Amino acid sequence: MTDHAGGPERMSPTPKISLRGLSKRFGPKVVLDNLDLDVMPGESVVVIGGSGTGKSVMLKSILGLLKPESGSIKIDGQEVLGLRGSDRDEVLRKFGMLFQGGALFDSLPVWENVAFGLLASGDISRKDAKVVALENLRSVGLGPEVGELSPAELSGGMQKRVGLARAIATRPEIIFFDEPTTGLDPIMGDVINDLIVECVKTVGATALSITHDMASARKIADRIAMIFGGKIIWIGTVDEIDNSGNPYVDQFIHGRAEGPIQMDLLKP
Repeated sequence: MTDHAGGPERMSPTPKISLRGLSKRFGPKVVLDNLDLDVMPGESVVVIGGSGTGKSVMLKSILGLLKPESGSIKIDGQEVLGLRGSDRDEVLRKFGMLFQGGALFDSLPVWENVAFGLLASGDISRKDAKVVALENLRSVGLGPEVGELSPAELSGGMQKRVGLARAIATRPEIIFFDEPTTGLDPIMGDVINDLIVECVKTVGATALSITHDMASARKIADRIAMIFGGKIIWIGTVDEIDNSGNPYVDQFIHGRAEGPIQMDLLKP
């Protein structure tokens, strides 16, 4: 974590994403509990954790889809909680997103799905947007003929590729990946992981991903953070996670039924 109190850390670059004291509850259930996290420019951070631990709520809070009760969300040092109208739109233009289920528009051909953000901006003609879309499809290993298909004609793996092509089409500064390998077999999951690494590198984006897939986390992360009890309880490099010294992390990454997570789940 960046030390905001001063000292040597004062010369560190401003985090691309900085979360401080982020809290969110749904009725009596506390989902995020004073969560802190920094993602530095050009870095790929993967947040791991079980179902219901707050991963998606954290991501939706950054995107402005949910409003936290308290805390701070800064993008490039700018507080974005509470932004409205054109100020909010300006921040959103920095983002790209690969959704868990693909979230493709069934009524649009594949190329229009990829070009959706470009066309929505109004800054590009349909002809030029299609050229960009087909180039992005090529970058994820799909030929121009795929651009004319409907999403319903695609396999799950192809839909993920199209979703990735759409996520990078606007050359975003920040890309969010929501469970990018869910629903894929291990081989296709690894193909998607490799594509994510290559595409993020090509675009030069900062990446924040959420997943419970440790193979994916190890492949795409510079640093891995674990969320539990609404907080980030550990963060470190991929090389450090196997010797984290944290029993929660150790239990999760090895998929063990016995351990402190199970004990907490059994509490009344």
